[in-house]
Amino acid sequence: MKVKTFEFNPLGVNTYLLSDETKECVVIDAAFFYADEQELLLNYILDHDFVVRHLINTHLHFDHLFGVNPLVNRFGLPLRYHPDDQFLLEDIPAQMRMFGFPSPHPDYRPVKGEELQEGDLVRFGNQILHVLHLPGHSPGSVAFYEAEANILFSGDALFHSGIGRTDLPRGSYETLIGSIRNKLYSLPDETIVYPGHGPSTTIGQEKRNNPFVNMNPSEGND
Repeated sequence: MKVKTFEFNPLGVNTYLLSDETKECVVIDAAFFYADEQELLLNYILDHDFVVRHLINTHLHFDHLFGVNPLVNRFGLPLRYHPDDQFLLEDIPAQMRMFGFPSPHPDYRPVKGEELQEGDLVRFGNQILHVLHLPGHSPGSVAFYEAEANILFSGDALFHSGIGRTDLPRGSYETLIGSIRNKLYSLPDETIVYPGHGPSTTIGQEKRNNPFVNMNPSEGND
């Protein structure tokens, strides 16, 4: 499986395009905001003659949604996401104002949606992505794990030496730490982690070095 990473929009969201020798592909967190970012992703798809099989999101915070509807409309596919994040679609302008964005002119709510649940399989080409439900950053946060390649797309749950913020609506630090320790830290140490923001890491590196997950609970979270 080949992983192509794009960093999009002012908040630096990682959009991932996964492909293999069959020319089928998947887009994770289509987050392009500017016209040149959209052109960059679409040209990459077209130049490689890829067939887009799935549009999937790790969660539904606004910065991960900017590019969804252009792809939904172009490829005729639904956005697939965990239903526990559905509430986030009800007031996207409020989310954007919190981060200094003006009220949006386009509506970023997905025009077509389809549920993803824990244990679901996302198939494309010769690849299978396993869906892991990781509440905490948002209640419907999920990760996508490809077991054969040992690759994880963690969204905003786990970062290089960090974790997703938990002060947004229905976030929970304790729930997020439990998701990471009970599910992600059970994966092999050599698993490569591609997060929603920032550089890649490995499960082993985060087990050893991540100060937010590895602190003693009695120490608190500053």
